[in-house]
Amino acid sequence: MTKYPIILVHGIAIKDIWFIRSFGNIDKHLINHGYITYTSKNDGFGSTKNNAQLLKSQILNILKKENTNKVNIIAHSKGGLDSKEMIIHLEMEDHVASLTTISTPHKGSPIASFILKFPKPILKFSSFWVNLWYRNFKDKSPDCYTVCEELKEGINSDDQISEKVYCQSYSTIMKKSKDDIVMSIPHVLSQKIDKDKETDGIVPVESSKFKNYRGNCLDESVSHSEIVDFLVKKNKKEKIYNFYLNLVKDLEDRGF
Repeated sequence: MTKYPIILVHGIAIKDIWFIRSFGNIDKHLINHGYITYTSKNDGFGSTKNNAQLLKSQILNILKKENTNKVNIIAHSKGGLDSKEMIIHLEMEDHVASLTTISTPHKGSPIASFILKFPKPILKFSSFWVNLWYRNFKDKSPDCYTVCEELKEGINSDDQISEKVYCQSYSTIMKKSKDDIVMSIPHVLSQKIDKDKETDGIVPVESSKFKNYRGNCLDESVSHSEIVDFLVKKNKKEKIYNFYLNLVKDLEDRGF
């Protein structure tokens, strides 16, 4: 068992609502192996600042419940940016033992940059409907337009994060557009924007690199959504579960 509890922090869009789970059955898999594991309750389309506040509140409740002083964060996609915002700007460096980011756009996403090229009235109109929809999904403060701005290329720098927190990162690569129907269109678009960049459909590998970069989660093709157990084929599902299990075992070995 890890010294500190684990919290899985989701990215945009996919959150725990109805029959959808932000990390599929990954949390249950870790719990079944004896690891104390939680999933975040952030907004699906909340800004990094608002989500950082929500994450801080949840973590403080976990610390109280588990009678401990730190957590291990494993964050997917924008969840990594929300986590960095919380640690750096909300004085949480003493309450986070480790931060592991998976396919987080630390240097932005070309998809977000592409979307922001559309006329602003169209973007604002579209954002209004996304926000309205996600309020029905229990988002407290959805802000789709701001989220797109936060994810554009070049906007997210490697902010200084306390050395008190062990930081590492992983990437995923989608090798062919046909490998995942969910990410097929974003992958085609990403390849048209820059065919020389390896990407998981949303986030280029280079953008995923942060602090101690550990490489790809799996050697085979894994899309941005598959790595969080979203509509994954059975033969790949166990490999993804094993990746997370090995990840937390490594944190355990490091004393976290």
